[in-house]
Amino acid sequence: MATRALAVLGRGLVPVETPIVRADDTGLTRGDGVFETVHVRYGKPWQLDEHLARMAGSARMLGIALPSADELTGLVETVLTDAAGDEEVAVKIVCTRGPETGRDEPPTVFATMSDVSAAQRRGRRDGVSAVTVSLGVTADVRAGAPWLLGGAKTLSYAVNMAALRYAASVGADDAVLVSIEGSVLGAPTSTVVWAVDGALRTVPVDTGILAGTTVEYLLERAGELGLRAERTRVHVDELVAADEVWLCSSVRGAARVTALDGKPLGERGLTAGVQRILGFPH
Repeated sequence: MATRALAVLGRGLVPVETPIVRADDTGLTRGDGVFETVHVRYGKPWQLDEHLARMAGSARMLGIALPSADELTGLVETVLTDAAGDEEVAVKIVCTRGPETGRDEPPTVFATMSDVSAAQRRGRRDGVSAVTVSLGVTADVRAGAPWLLGGAKTLSYAVNMAALRYAASVGADDAVLVSIEGSVLGAPTSTVVWAVDGALRTVPVDTGILAGTTVEYLLERAGELGLRAERTRVHVDELVAADEVWLCSSVRGAARVTALDGKPLGERGLTAGVQRILGFPH
């Protein structure tokens, strides 16, 4: 996504090419920081309060002094100064631990505004193919190991990006991350949702996955699809047999998974209803 605007906490809008991070910033050198990406419709952030609450939870897990929700809201408003006429854009809010100087340094906090990529729009419209990628851990390992930061949205996305590159190398659009037992965990930048047996389901957070704001919004309204909402674990084989499967995220919305590991997945006509509930442009 091409960055169109940049705002730094305490400085306001600056040119997008402005250097704002020191070479010894731990967000850069260690991925030690948290972030959120917010979908914005005609200048209005969608689910901003939910994103800021999740960001605060992530910061607590990392022990980072996140600025207040009011300060971050002001930062978002600043970076969106010229976005009122845009059908949709994305805002990323970033907070790193700050420079590694041995002193008590303040965090580095900034926000960017970007266009939504053509690939994300295309996935929303046409669906995506995916392959399974093993994380090499059990589905329960993160629940008993808080240092693994299960449920935190951190800047440490190298594994996620490598999984997406692998998927692209074998001709797929995305990846579905699984445990060594074959239990579905999530996707590199989205949450897995599926419909089966009269229920709209997603993976429970006791597996250490990130709690999806978009998925929470969708499941709260599952009744509009004539479905009940459930959170349950699912094996890859069960997911392949589901009525319909989606990858959901804050900027993508819901992209139907058309194939998994080369196997066509079901299409039961639910996608239009899912997208209507979420209200994303097509």
